[in-house]
Order: sequence, then structure tokens, then C-alpha cells
Amino acid sequence: MRGAARFRFQPADRQSSPVAMIRHILIVSGLLAALAVGWWIWASQPDTAKLDVASVQGVRPEITAPRPQMIPTIKVADVVGWQGGAKPTPAPGLKVQAFAAGLDHPRWLYRLPNGDVLVAETNSPPRKKEFSVTDWVMGYLLNKAGAGVPSANRITLLRDADGDGVAELKTPLITGLNSPLGMALVGNTLYIANTDALVRVPFTPGQTRITAKPEVVVRYPGGGNHWARNVIASADGTRLFVAIGSATNIGEKGLDLEARRAVILEVDPASKKYREFATGLRNPQGLAFEPQSGRLWTTVNERDMLGSDLAPDYLTSVELGDFFGWPYSYWGGYADRRVDEQRPDLVEYTKRPDYALGPHTASLGLAFAADAKLGPRFANGAFVGQHGSWNRSPVSGYKVVYVPFNKLGFPERAAKPVDVLGGFLDTKGRAQGRPVGVITDRTGALLVADDVGNRIWRVAAM
Repeated sequence: MRGAARFRFQPADRQSSPVAMIRHILIVSGLLAALAVGWWIWASQPDTAKLDVASVQGVRPEITAPRPQMIPTIKVADVVGWQGGAKPTPAPGLKVQAFAAGLDHPRWLYRLPNGDVLVAETNSPPRKKEFSVTDWVMGYLLNKAGAGVPSANRITLLRDADGDGVAELKTPLITGLNSPLGMALVGNTLYIANTDALVRVPFTPGQTRITAKPEVVVRYPGGGNHWARNVIASADGTRLFVAIGSATNIGEKGLDLEARRAVILEVDPASKKYREFATGLRNPQGLAFEPQSGRLWTTVNERDMLGSDLAPDYLTSVELGDFFGWPYSYWGGYADRRVDEQRPDLVEYTKRPDYALGPHTASLGLAFAADAKLGPRFANGAFVGQHGSWNRSPVSGYKVVYVPFNKLGFPERAAKPVDVLGGFLDTKGRAQGRPVGVITDRTGALLVADDVGNRIWRVAAM
């Protein structure tokens, strides 16, 4: 009977085993797929801000617990441009008009002694195609935000000879550059911060064309997620300060890639040598000297994927030897646990920024109100161009703000930023433009580079 029993069951096992195995594989695969889909849906849900932007602004912003993201919150305004007669909305008592239009991704501005205005028409250099989530997200965002166009690689001269607030001359000054941004005139030498090198050319204000080949002063790493380089000259012209952003968010591709990045360099143009003036600055952009104290100040874009309330972009004074924490910490010592190499020993050496500008605002442009003539409300402080967020829900930035300063040359302790120019988002939340560089013109009006609207806006008192 035992043998007969074996004879009866063995064929059934042989017939059902492959079917059962396939069924088992399908069930397990289905469960894994469901888990994967569920994880993706959970992980890809946008992190919604728990605080308003103002709570994360000022001398003492509210710093909440981080909410790290495996998949970033992606919320960036779709670009529609300025339709019909639409234009930005100025603060009460101010008016706005287009100073120049028909430009190609204008990002940065510089005023010459004769009143001519230089504008860097520029964009990111070509990016190496890599198949990673980070690079895919970056490419998607660039296209969605209107920044996926090739770089014009030129500096254009704008001239308003008749003083009517509109540039009647718009002509290429120098072409063939490599994703240029910052500009600084020292004597009859124009310094230009390309993405990979500080270069200089002979130039006399009044010229409308430069044909000289640029001379390299110093080289530094180019490209990366933060490609734009700014430059400013000391009052006596003997030193140049160059702002260089990090290649990545938090050094996730290895800190060897971040050598000579996330820094402000101090350059001696005579010897063509440099040193690191300040470090730990994830993406410094704006550079300006506060007029009362003569201190150097910068705007800095902080890290992403810690949630919609962190970390605040900031405005800060910078002195030789300052370290601001990147990538190990933010806002003066809050450790970023995502960084592979933790450095608690550096906390005591980390400088806390002077003023928070809100989370993910992409604060870039910086100009002090030394010669601005926009009324007493905007007489002593800093104008900041906020390009606008991609990693926050709801979006932040997309405006020009003003930070009031006190007589000691620092932001007022209780003051929040004041809106100077808004309306870059339409009623549907779409981007008509995005402000970047800001300067004052020779009349005391404020000029704002709009790299999506392809215009320079002029804000003046009524």
C-alpha cells in the first residue's frame, strides 16, 4: 500500500509543480511590484511646507526638524513669458518699465562709470549626459523652468543716451565666452567670470566692441549643478573676489569633485595667484560691498531635499577664513545627517549667516541701496533678486525683495524682507519671468535682469 500510495501521488506532484512554481513567482512578483508602486507613490509625494516663507526669514528664522526626501519635491512654475502688455508689479510708490527687451537669457548686470550697462546673456554650459535620477531631475527642471536653452556666451552693451529709461543702443560687446556671469572693471581692464576661468580684456568705457582675445587670470572648476561664477573688485582694484558654487547638492558624488568649489576665492590679478577667502558656501552668487562698513556680502543658495521648510537661503557678510558649514551642516551648525562623512569637530568653527532669505527662494542678485533713489523706504539696505524655487510646495521666491539695514551695516534685527518687484507669476502660477541680477543705474533706478522674460526691467520712483 505504501508503494501504491507513492505511485498515485508522484505523477500529480510532477504535473502540478511547474504550475505551482509559476503561480508562486507571479504572486511574489505581484506583491513586490505593488510594494514598489506603493513606495514610489509614497516617496514621490511632494513635501508641503508647514511654515510660511516669512517664518524662515530674518535674523532669527524658524528652523524645523528636517524631512529628508528620497525623491525630491518637484514644483517649478511653467514658463509662459510676458503676454501682451503684461509686466511685473512694483511696490507702492514705484513704477516699472522695460529698459531693454529681446535679449537671450540675460542673467547678470554691471554698470560702467559712463552709465552704460553690461548684461551677460548666458546659461549653463553643455551638460554631460548621465543616467541617474539626479541628472534626469536636473534636465527636466531646466527645460520646465525655461533654462534649457543653449548659452549665448556673450556680454551685450546697453546705452540709454537720452535718459528716458529705455536703452536705445543694444549691441554685442564681446562674444565667444564660456558661460560668463560676473563682470568687474578695474582701470581699463574688464574682468569676466567664465564658468571655468577668470579672464580679462582691455576695455575703455565708451567702447561698443571688444575684439581682443581674453587672457586667463586664474582657472577653477567649471560646470556642475552650480555653473555661474561672479566676480567683484576691491575698492583699490588690487584684489578680486570670485564666487564658485558646489558641483552637487551635498557632495553626494564625492568630496574630491568639490575641490576649489563652494568657496569665495581672493585673487591677486598681478601675480595670477589666489587663496580661499571663505569656504562652506554651497552656492554663493551675489557679491557686494556694504557701503557704510566696506564689508563684503554675498547671497547663498542652500541645500535641497530636506523638505519645503529647509534650509533657508541667506544673505551674509564674509570675512577671511569664514566657514559656513557646507556640506556638513546648515544655518550655523545644524548637522545634515545625509552626508556620508560627518564632521562634528567643525561645528564650533561654523559661522552662522547674518540673515535668512527663506527656503528654496534661489536668492541670486545682490545690490546695496547706496545710490538708489527710490524713496526713504529703500534708502539703506540690500536688494535681492530671487529666481524662484523648484524644490518647495508651494513655490517661493520669484520676486525682488529689499532687506532693511541699520546704521552699523547689518540687517535690522526685527525686519522681514520687503517686496520691491513681484508679479513674475501670473494668476495661474505660471512664470512670466524670473528675476536674477540687480543693480542701480546712473539715475538711481533699479535694474532687474529677467532671464526667462528676456528683458531688463527698470524700477523707479513715481
